[in-house]
Amino acid sequence: MYQDLQNIFNFSLSISQILFNTSVALLCGLLISLFYKWTYRGPNYSSTFVNSMIILSMITAVVIMVIGNNLARAFGLVGAMSIIRFRTAVKDTQDIVFLFFALAVGLAAGVGLHSLALIGTLFISSVIWVLYQLDYANPRKKDFLLQFMLQSEDKEAVPYLAVFKDYCKSYKLINVKSYEDGQILELSFYINLKDKGKTDSFVKALDQLTEISQVNLFFDEWQF
Repeated sequence: MYQDLQNIFNFSLSISQILFNTSVALLCGLLISLFYKWTYRGPNYSSTFVNSMIILSMITAVVIMVIGNNLARAFGLVGAMSIIRFRTAVKDTQDIVFLFFALAVGLAAGVGLHSLALIGTLFISSVIWVLYQLDYANPRKKDFLLQFMLQSEDKEAVPYLAVFKDYCKSYKLINVKSYEDGQILELSFYINLKDKGKTDSFVKALDQLTEISQVNLFFDEWQF
C-alpha cells in the first residue's frame, strides 16, 4: 500500500500508447453513436446524448489508464467521482443499453484490449442492427387506437356498430369518459382494421354519423 501511494503519479504508459488507446475508444464511440442514430425510434432523440456517448468512451479509457494496476488511484478516483451528482433522467431503456455499451468499449480500449474493443463494437452493433431490421421486438398484430365523442339521447343506441362491422376485424372498448352529466361520452377503442389502406375511409364514415364528432385514429406515432 505504501508503494502504491508513492507511485500514484508514476505512469508507465507512453504518449503513443495513450493516444492509441484514446483513438480506439474514439473510433468505437463513433461507431456506437452511428448505430444508435440508425436504430433509434423513440420520441426523445437528443443530439447531445449521441455526442456524449463518443466522449464517454474516451473518458472511460482515460480513467482506466489513470487507474492502471494502482489500488490507491482507484480509491482516489472513486472518492473524487462520488461528489458528482447526475440529475438527468434516462427515459429510454435503449439509451441505458448504449451508455453501458460505450462504457464497456472505453474500458476495453483503456486497458489496451484494442481487438476486443473493435470486434465487440462491430459484433454487438451488428446484432442491434439485425434486430432493428427484423423488427424483432414489435408485436406482429398492430392495433389502432380510436377516439371519438358520442352524443346520443338513446343510451342503448350504438350508431357506430355498422361502420365497425364493415371496416374492422376486431375492436375492444378500453375507456369511457362522461361529460355534461352523461349527455356526451368520449369513447376509446383498440381496433384491428381489415384493410390498413382504408383508414381515411373509416374515419370519414364515422364522421358522417350525426351522433359522432372529433374522430381521432392513432397508429404508433401517427394521427389520421
